[in-house]
Amino acid sequence: MTDAVRERYDRFAREEAPGRSAVYAEWAAGVAADAEMQAVLSRIPEQHRQPPLVFAVTRLRGAPVAGYADWRAFVLAHAGEIVSECARRTVQANEPLRLAALLPALSAIDGPVALLELGAAAGLCLFPDRYSYRFLGEDGTERTRLDPASGPSRVVLTTVVRGALPPLRMPEVVWRAGIDLSPVDVRDAADRAWLETLVWPGEDERAGRIAAAADIVAADPPLLLAGDAAQRLGDLVASAPPQATLVTTTPGVLVYLPREARQALIGAIRSSGARWVTIDPVRLHEGWSSQEGWSGREGAFAVGLDGDPVADADPLGRWWEWRAGVGPDRA
Repeated sequence: MTDAVRERYDRFAREEAPGRSAVYAEWAAGVAADAEMQAVLSRIPEQHRQPPLVFAVTRLRGAPVAGYADWRAFVLAHAGEIVSECARRTVQANEPLRLAALLPALSAIDGPVALLELGAAAGLCLFPDRYSYRFLGEDGTERTRLDPASGPSRVVLTTVVRGALPPLRMPEVVWRAGIDLSPVDVRDAADRAWLETLVWPGEDERAGRIAAAADIVAADPPLLLAGDAAQRLGDLVASAPPQATLVTTTPGVLVYLPREARQALIGAIRSSGARWVTIDPVRLHEGWSSQEGWSGREGAFAVGLDGDPVADADPLGRWWEWRAGVGPDRA
């Protein structure tokens, strides 16, 4: 079991943390070379020992954002409480920037829209119509922009578009709701602290974006249900306004589910009759209509519309590339 911990943290240190958080890269590399720490972390259930989750829990419990030696000393001194806390937590890094990559798929769906997010956490991705978008070329010049009808938002989602720019429009969201095992209430100080702690050290721009989005959500809280998404999906599907197009989104949640639970949830979404928008590793599940033509660009996920991979994208929405020949006319 310690081998699995060592391999996971080594991969995180080499492939995932560089360029995002020097602190997390150092901590992960330290764990990968530290048998005692590997033994401690192996006590955490497998689905709850991902580096970002473990690191966030330790910071929430008071670990210093410092070098590995100081972090290690804190973890060893508080090992029991950290193991217990990790076992009850899940990664809930609500990143509204993902909406910049999902917007092309949402633009291909006729509105008005009833938006239902699974794994919603605080619901920050339930407000695509309340944020501003700036779409840049690879040279950094602005290609186009979208703002809410009320004017520019405090939350500006800036993304790089590679290749052709498909038709884009602001969705008309008339109903929004979500399901999460443990919904985050941004009006609650403790929940807000957890949401902020999930931002990696060094991601100052992201921290500001999430804080601003949380303020928007707090002013108009969506309906968030606690529970298993596959089991509670029917409750919210029945509550959605019948005159709106029901759109179910799963941005960044399926990767955290065991295979059987993941497939059950995809089956429940399809049985509901809702349109389905997601962003996932293309080989994560069998919910895709086809994997042919996927570029396989390093680090890319696929944006999906009803199981069709319609774009390559950065997992957090920092860039995306629409697939030629796919667009609203096919939706």
